Amino acid sequence: MNSPKSIQSPLQIFLRSPFLHPQSQIQTLTLTLNQTISDLKSTIFPNSLQNDTVFFSFNGKTLPDSATVQTLNLRPWSTLTAHVKAAGGGGDGGATGAESRDCYLNMYAEKKPDKGDPNEKRVSKWTTCALSYEPLKPPCVVDRLGNVFNKEALVKALLARNLPDGFRHIKGLKDMITIHLSVEESDSGSPRFQCPITGLEFNGKYKFIVLTKCGHVLSVKALKEIKSLSCLVCHSEFSDCYPDKIVINGSDEEVAAMRDIVEEEQRSKAKPKKKKKKDGENNNGNSSKRFKAVDNAPAHANKEVYASIFTSSRKSEFKETYSCRSLPLGRN
Repeated sequence: MNSPKSIQSPLQIFLRSPFLHPQSQIQTLTLTLNQTISDLKSTIFPNSLQNDTVFFSFNGKTLPDSATVQTLNLRPWSTLTAHVKAAGGGGDGGATGAESRDCYLNMYAEKKPDKGDPNEKRVSKWTTCALSYEPLKPPCVVDRLGNVFNKEALVKALLARNLPDGFRHIKGLKDMITIHLSVEESDSGSPRFQCPITGLEFNGKYKFIVLTKCGHVLSVKALKEIKSLSCLVCHSEFSDCYPDKIVINGSDEEVAAMRDIVEEEQRSKAKPKKKKKKDGENNNGNSSKRFKAVDNAPAHANKEVYASIFTSSRKSEFKETYSCRSLPLGRN
């Protein structure tokens, strides 16, 4: 059982509420571990908004009103997202209250795995962030395995050090590649992306690659039709192999091959521990005999006396202290 002190310890998080606060979409909140989601609603939002019309989500999962901050295991600087339920949604076969299509698909697949639509799963993978499951929104980045992220979500996860095990290969900003997605003109609120050359949709039906030197995302079909080793958008030159070309959301075999290369590079960059040189070892690593003055003493000289000229070789059982250093020689 947690002590009262631990329950009351403050926890700072981010709150994203695009529907309720259009002028300031992200706020910082300080919560206590025994505070419920229902308490959070009544504290933040005006009385005109009924509790049943607002809900919160975290990492694509809807949070129940009765859950406390402690039971949710929220970490410092986690991001909660506030939503307004559409009228008539929930319980009627329509809106589920889930934050994204990917969240709905995951819930549906758990209950009826044999009836999951593979096309829906494919579209979700190409239209949502691989980490937060929120719709892709520039600026976007990819890692060296071809996963697509919203840059903001990935940076926050790195700062909080709570990346899932599948993304442990991402150590910092140097492992992110900022990409340029060509936006397709659409009347819908969420952006849709396409190949800037062929117009093919960025939805998983077609294969796409990112040119890491410039960040432009092109369809494989465009590169096959226009054979060139320079970007078809900005004309930056690249080599026809990894890592200049990274397959986005590749097959299991392609991801495994890229992962092997990344892990091998990380192992090779690990700095080996420096070995301390032993006494008598020269710069070339060859050991040599240590010089001793007594070895060069004249034939008829007393070796002990001769050695004392160069070193204080005479040993004494007397132990000095700070209060007896000024005693004259012969003190013992």
